[in-house]
Amino acid sequence: MTLNKPLKIKMQEADNVAVIANEGGLKAGTVFEDGFTLTTDVPQAHKAALVDIPKGRGIVRYGQIIGYAKKDIPKGSWIDESLVGLPPAVDVHQLVYKQAEIPAREPLKGLTFQGYKNPDGSVGVLNLLGIHTSVQCTAGVLDLAVKKIREELLPKYPHVDGVVALKHAYGCGVAINAPEAKVPIRTIKNLAKHPNLGGELLIVSLGCEKLRPEVVIDGNPRAVEIVLQDKAGMAASVAAIVKAAEPILERLNKRTRVTCPAADLVIGLQCGGSDAFSGVTSNPAVGYAADLLERAGATVMFSEVTEVRDGVDRLLPRCANAKVGKRLLEEMQWYDNYLTMGGVDRAANTTPGNKKGGLSNIVEKAMGSIIKSGTGTINEVLSPAERPTKKGLIYAATPASDFVCGTCQLASGIQMQVFTTGRGTPYGLAMAPVIKVCSRSAVAKHWPDIIDVNAGRIAEGDATIESVGKEIFALILAVASGEKQTWAQKWKIYNDLCVFNPAPIT
Repeated sequence: MTLNKPLKIKMQEADNVAVIANEGGLKAGTVFEDGFTLTTDVPQAHKAALVDIPKGRGIVRYGQIIGYAKKDIPKGSWIDESLVGLPPAVDVHQLVYKQAEIPAREPLKGLTFQGYKNPDGSVGVLNLLGIHTSVQCTAGVLDLAVKKIREELLPKYPHVDGVVALKHAYGCGVAINAPEAKVPIRTIKNLAKHPNLGGELLIVSLGCEKLRPEVVIDGNPRAVEIVLQDKAGMAASVAAIVKAAEPILERLNKRTRVTCPAADLVIGLQCGGSDAFSGVTSNPAVGYAADLLERAGATVMFSEVTEVRDGVDRLLPRCANAKVGKRLLEEMQWYDNYLTMGGVDRAANTTPGNKKGGLSNIVEKAMGSIIKSGTGTINEVLSPAERPTKKGLIYAATPASDFVCGTCQLASGIQMQVFTTGRGTPYGLAMAPVIKVCSRSAVAKHWPDIIDVNAGRIAEGDATIESVGKEIFALILAVASGEKQTWAQKWKIYNDLCVFNPAPIT
């Protein structure tokens, strides 16, 4: 709905700014119920100064200085991002771990979903045929084979949800023995073990690549390899892939869903196209759902290093122990060094869309981003594409890029992802359902057949963080059980896998 009265949202008592909630923004001269008056036009989701903010004084949102005024900012005026100077980053070398007291919460017992049990003990929420590549050279041939499989074979196997080509830009022309080559190699190996692929492994190699297929196979007894250089021509290559796929499809088609505890879920959390409402509506609601998942015994991963970097001092006390805290700081330091080698810093993260949506800089963005992690204890910290060894809340370090983060989280074993957005995006993953939660009702109205949950209702008073959080949690269980599909699934919107490669390309 469109708000009938002017509404501003102040996050914490210490804040000297508030975000304008009304769709379309508000005009100069608008008077609020408390007597506060706008002296300039302010767009929706952008900040208005609640007091005079002198040049050099801190601009405070979420109880945090998100920047410094570059010039005097009068009370009631729009704080455009050009007025906000970026504060220095938190010095991770100076942070000292001190565990916060996080109250014990009553477990949620008896919650289940209908999933597919795998030979390794993991559980899938989809029943997919995955065909892997060991090198990008084989991608074109695989595309032809997948088209043929979809058209000629899949109709015979109605219990198989689809076929996915796991293509990537790695495998050759790379420094395969460089220290950081472990990241892309680990990613590709772990993608091959994804729980929605049923433990099956069909891999297409060229025959001369640096990333040897046996590395990806990693001892999987069910693995089948097709070597294109061993085949006499294109037609023979495509036919070999199709032939190898059929017995796998026959096995997958015999699988049935069984009742599984909610503790078997591994859910990824991500945001993209964020705005200033993301930290007010969608991310807090997802955080509430994350707490429910944790109480149910599930595994929940949040990520995106640059989008938590400026909130690391708030996350550190939530780490389960000093060892986990040390790992969190190590991942922040590693990424600082990675950006420095590229000649940039964390400020390079914020996009034009973020700024148009009211986010002045990466500090403000990070404050809203970390809220989606909920309030629980961080039990483990993973390097990019590592698999967790614990349950509960996990910090899985990844780049913030939607597609790279999504690929890393898939490699870490998420069966499903909850993705929040303030600006809107058609993002989707072929290997895992993506539930999209928007921060503003305007986005839900603009894209009614892309957004799954409208958290903008919270700002309008039509819902609460708790009610939307419970709605997201219920939708997770329904999608995991195959009872509902996300919009991305219905449209078959699938972004490419983007393997993070911090090592040299030769």
